[in-house]
Amino acid sequence: MDHSVPLPTDRGYPRAAAGLGNDRTADWLCGAREIDELAVRPTARGTGLAARLLEAVTADAPEGRAWLLTSVRNGRAMAFYRRHGWTQATHLSPDGKGIVVFLVPRHPARSLAPLHL
Repeated sequence: MDHSVPLPTDRGYPRAAAGLGNDRTADWLCGAREIDELAVRPTARGTGLAARLLEAVTADAPEGRAWLLTSVRNGRAMAFYRRHGWTQATHLSPDGKGIVVFLVPRHPARSLAPLHL
């Protein structure tokens, strides 16, 4: 794996890298498929559409490696990802703000993610 390929330095990426550390960021995220945005209309919530969309965009992820960032303030999204087998790879910041990284259920590093506190 090429450890010289950094994540971008804008948006939540520096916080994700700080939460994972350089080695895990390079091993787990770089070169993997990132899910940038997922949204469904309120009328589609609860229909399984979001889960089907996630499955469709991650089905052919390289080596089963896909991930996403979400805000710690979005409890509904965090609960959704957990229900669908995604693994939270970073802990919440002490101030309860920021972002968390989730790994797709097939990600080979998901068993290496720290347990929730």
